[in-house]
Amino acid sequence: MAKNTGGDTSTSRLLRAEDGRGDSERGGASGRPREPWKGEFVKSIVYAGLDAIVTCFSLISSISASRYSSVDVLVLGFSNLVADGISMGFGDFVSSSTEKDVAAKERAVTAWDVTNHGGNEQEELLRQYQALGMDISDATTVVNIFAKYKDIFVDEKMMAHKGILPPDEADKPWKNGLVTFVAFLVFGSAPLLSFIILIPFTNNDSIKFVGACILSALALVLLGMAKAKIAGQNYGFSTAITLFTGAIAAAAAYTLGSVLKNVAGVQD
Repeated sequence: MAKNTGGDTSTSRLLRAEDGRGDSERGGASGRPREPWKGEFVKSIVYAGLDAIVTCFSLISSISASRYSSVDVLVLGFSNLVADGISMGFGDFVSSSTEKDVAAKERAVTAWDVTNHGGNEQEELLRQYQALGMDISDATTVVNIFAKYKDIFVDEKMMAHKGILPPDEADKPWKNGLVTFVAFLVFGSAPLLSFIILIPFTNNDSIKFVGACILSALALVLLGMAKAKIAGQNYGFSTAITLFTGAIAAAAAYTLGSVLKNVAGVQD
């Protein structure tokens, strides 16, 4: 019985030790920064959404300041929305394609350099690691290991020396363009919905413009919260910055429209 008690005591101590270590690890993990949400089209959605809301609402503000009718707002608003969406989507496609082509070309050049001037390339990578603070012996060991695997060495050389990520064959630039186009249309429609939803209830363009302000603010808040979730940022700060950006752009457009209306001598 005494032996069993001793065994139980030893087991209890081990369990307590393991539990304490688990608690300390969990405590340490609690201070770990929030990991951002990873998505293939995050940049396209956030960039297109913010640009769409600000651009469309700024256009509405400018038109409203010039005292155009709600029909004019809808016609000009949706026309501009589709045209800008196509431009944004095609621009994202072209830029993504160019970035991928440049990375592929740089990799081909780096691969040729590694094949024909392997010694010099190893020296450059060694100096790069030393500049980053790595000990000479450790840097030599790492470079010698990488040198055994050409593809890995080429990719590492691109990232460490040229600051370029290797091209990913899974990336499809046309998908980025399509996502940008759709995101632009979806988010950019928010300010215009007021002029459609309120048609059965009022003919007052001022009320419809106030509704557009509210819907635009809600869309900016949602986008700011989504951006905070994606990037692991503070929700309040991200939302405030997004709202501030939209407010500044809208105020500038409304003021400019009102000033140009007065300069042109247009009567209400």
